[in-house]
Amino acid sequence: MSRYDLTDFEWRVIEPLLPTPRGVPRVDDRRVLNGIFWVLRSGAPWRDLPEHYGPSTTCCNRFVRWRKAGVWDPMMDAIATARDDHLQMIDSTSG
Repeated sequence: MSRYDLTDFEWRVIEPLLPTPRGVPRVDDRRVLNGIFWVLRSGAPWRDLPEHYGPSTTCCNRFVRWRKAGVWDPMMDAIATARDDHLQMIDSTSG
């Protein structure tokens, strides 16, 4: 597990909020989310995404598509609400 990867707790909170795939099943959502978070936290360009997260185009496309669909705000709100203790968000702010 990489330092930016979702914990099991975070994944249990997020998974039910993900959009239902239509047509062809999506590749592993957790792996792609971990790749997206790696890019966001590291500040690296998408093309530098480590291979174990999958193709950088998959992560980038999913990030953009879900941004346009409004998926990210409810996802982050759910994580913040589910945590009782000190919370550190993916952009490194504290709550």
